[in-house]
Amino acid sequence: MSGHVSREMAAESTRRRLTSRQAETVRGLTEAAVDEVRKVGFDRLTVRNVARRAGVAPATAYTYFASKNHLVTEVFWRRLSALPVVDGTPGRGRVVEVLREIALLVSDEPELAAACTTAMLGTDPDVRELRLKIGVAIRGRLRNALGSDDQKILGALELAYSGALVHAGMGYTSYARVADRLEEMAELILPDS
Repeated sequence: MSGHVSREMAAESTRRRLTSRQAETVRGLTEAAVDEVRKVGFDRLTVRNVARRAGVAPATAYTYFASKNHLVTEVFWRRLSALPVVDGTPGRGRVVEVLREIALLVSDEPELAAACTTAMLGTDPDVRELRLKIGVAIRGRLRNALGSDDQKILGALELAYSGALVHAGMGYTSYARVADRLEEMAELILPDS
């Protein structure tokens, strides 16, 4: 499977395929969620307030998003899906580049980064489904960068990435520092190339 996730998938809700008008509503809700996280933080974020900010009824927002965790996880999924596929020579340098681009996806917005980390740990079915899509996309990008399907190395890289995010989410390091830490971990995991 390629690490590329189509733009069509990014316009698709976890609950159903969307018409262009529905996709625009979902886009507005995800953008409003980012604004709301910036303004009030994840703890005070509500789907109702995001709906108000997006100019739609709360019932409309809940048609697309079951919870604030679902909504914020969708924000991360859309940003990940929008990353361009960067080709290059497989190896440690390319793996580091992929880890860095994923880690930096929300690092310049610490409130959003923390919200994404917390939201993706949610247990509702829609979050679990998105988490699976996110995991498949990240694994595909790492597999392409590695140039191999070595399950042990891929697993170690995935654990390094997810562990680094949790580490940042717990306040032990900054989200901006995560990219540098992931590079250090990749150097330990991967042989010289």
